[in-house]
Amino acid sequence: MSKESLNNEVVTIRFSGDSGDGMQLTGVQFSENTAIFGNDLNTLPDFPAEIRAPQGTLYGVSSFQMQFGSRQIFTPGDELDVLVAMNPAALQVHLSDLKEHGLLIVNTDNFTSKNLKLANYETNPLEDESLAKKYRLITVGMTSLVKTKLDDMELTPKEKARSTNMFALGLLYWLYERDIQTTIDFLNKKFKNKPLISESNIKALKTGFYYGETIEVIKTTYKVGKAKYEPGKYRNIMGNQGLSLGLLAASQNNDIDLFFGGYPITPASDILHDLSKFKSFGIKTFQAEDEIAGITSAIGAAFAGDLAVTASSGPGIALKGEAIGLATITELPLVIINIQRGGPSTGLPTKTEQSDLFQAIYGRNGECPCVVLAASSPSDCFEMAYQASKIALEHMIPVFLLSDGYIANGSEPWKFPDVKDLPKFKINYVKDGEAFLPYERDDNTLARKWAIPGQKGYEHRIGGLEKADGTGNVNYDPDNHHHMTIKRQEKVNIISNFIPDVEVFGPSSGKLLVVGWGGTYGSIKSAVTKAHQENLSVSQIHLKYLNPLPKNLGEVLLKFDKILMPELNMGQLLSIIRAKYLVDAKGFNRIKGKPFSANDIFKEIKKHLEE
Repeated sequence: MSKESLNNEVVTIRFSGDSGDGMQLTGVQFSENTAIFGNDLNTLPDFPAEIRAPQGTLYGVSSFQMQFGSRQIFTPGDELDVLVAMNPAALQVHLSDLKEHGLLIVNTDNFTSKNLKLANYETNPLEDESLAKKYRLITVGMTSLVKTKLDDMELTPKEKARSTNMFALGLLYWLYERDIQTTIDFLNKKFKNKPLISESNIKALKTGFYYGETIEVIKTTYKVGKAKYEPGKYRNIMGNQGLSLGLLAASQNNDIDLFFGGYPITPASDILHDLSKFKSFGIKTFQAEDEIAGITSAIGAAFAGDLAVTASSGPGIALKGEAIGLATITELPLVIINIQRGGPSTGLPTKTEQSDLFQAIYGRNGECPCVVLAASSPSDCFEMAYQASKIALEHMIPVFLLSDGYIANGSEPWKFPDVKDLPKFKINYVKDGEAFLPYERDDNTLARKWAIPGQKGYEHRIGGLEKADGTGNVNYDPDNHHHMTIKRQEKVNIISNFIPDVEVFGPSSGKLLVVGWGGTYGSIKSAVTKAHQENLSVSQIHLKYLNPLPKNLGEVLLKFDKILMPELNMGQLLSIIRAKYLVDAKGFNRIKGKPFSANDIFKEIKKHLEE
């Protein structure tokens, strides 16, 4: 047995199996263990689009991919170094992503004639030499080994088989020289009221670990060195967790109550679940009966003086459209989070996409401008949730915050911020004894004052009818409607004075600029970094403020000969940039429900440089 140290290297692994095989739990445990060890990492959970997809089918495959290493990681990886396939369907779906001579670990117990047929295999691929010639194939009867180990436990055969994912996890822990104690502690805590289940999973975990140690089929174990981080305290964080913590920090750091009103929808539901855990901080969460009730309850909370938040995905945002118009015309602060998924309609509920940008900017009746921000990674979700709250409260305006399924469910290390470094909000409250008109505006922000109900003498009318500037009285005058429409747009435009300039990664001028937004950040950054290593004239900017856009964006764009814009849509930001700045930007578009690979973007970069 030999050991290989992989300093300055990265590894990409994927656990795959049926949606009931526990691949997400397995992947999360490996990623948590990896973060504790000190590697940098990035993950990509991939769920079936159907809640109960037929067992053993190709569209019922669930997987969890992660890339980890001793240097900075931006993506969950492209080609796989290790693929764990728990059944034929997983092998069929994911084998093409495994690099040549990569490690292929297969649970042979699920390669029955029925499962082979469901996976469109005419013959068993494990019985010829094709896989062994191309990959380092390890065949293990995982389920049988686990059942044998648990033979003396009073569990049904089905309950015993459910622990098979822990065997696979233990084997990978051994392969990468990891301590299994973190998962043992997790299982004891998770199943503290079900000691038999906890014991069976721990036994399966140890069986997989010691199987790797005992057999001689795998000749080498690998040790990936720790990554170098800035000093500080870190944790592994998922995107939706980052959003929840950012909202919590905004509330606590600025002494304002937080109210969340929403309706469960994939992949946004975890925000409601996470915030409901913070009742001790005064957080109020309301699971409404539908999307409309969710947002209108939040608008009511905004009128009452709370940091008001709602969240959904594209279909739910469509239902909230009229109420978003109400928040806009009443000029109340509201944070609207959209975790984008594949569409239209129900579309691909568990898959990622960036196709709701037009919806966020334009998707309401009338001239109804809102501020639009976008997070770029799981750890960035904290910062952008905090900034969305700041803009909403300081400018008395609805703010969209866009994320997507990849960011929401993916994870990476996040450095705990120092509270004293978080900016305090300058909220335009009306003060006791102060003269008050509901639509009298701040000279710098154009924000109207916030009069909280219960303050004597500051009663005022709100509602969906057009208001007169200043007094807030209902007004049908055509000139006033024109004036107020322009004023609401100016409120958005003026925010460009309060957001940071866009920063260029790479030379400030050159042959090609790659422009991205949202969850494409990691793939673009990896591709541009690779281009720099090959001395190519390429730079990158990544936009987190989409409406309004940064003030210096037009100046930056004009310094490059060509502009490439990768998007997981048909070119929505591309259309906006071409129209606003009259530049001949080119799109690179994929709508497959999956993030870009860094390799695909790198190839596109080279193609545009060669043209």
